[in-house]
Amino acid sequence: MLNEADLTALAITLKLALFTTLILLSLGTPLAWWLARTRWRFKFLLEAVVALPLVLPPTVLGFYLLVALGPHGPVGGLMEALGGRPLAFTFTGLVIGSVIYSMPFVVQPLQDAFTAVG
Repeated sequence: MLNEADLTALAITLKLALFTTLILLSLGTPLAWWLARTRWRFKFLLEAVVALPLVLPPTVLGFYLLVALGPHGPVGGLMEALGGRPLAFTFTGLVIGSVIYSMPFVVQPLQDAFTAVG
């Protein structure tokens, strides 16, 4: 039987999946379409940045996100300066990490599909 902790973990997981999916669809689809259509000179750099989570080990990506979102990192420091709190170890930070990690799995197939369609 599931206890309260199990149900809480399940609820957080489903909430994370919902938010991540919505954000990936709203950001990944236009980005993939633009990458498929553009002749921008530095397109390869943006494609490389999008593909980084595929080549970086998850521990390295997680460490970089902790550094960036922590209280002394650039994003976390900016959040504190604006009156908020750092994003590390929060649900918002979890969503950001999930979106960054999953972005190549959305952008690359959609970009290939948009390119094939013409």
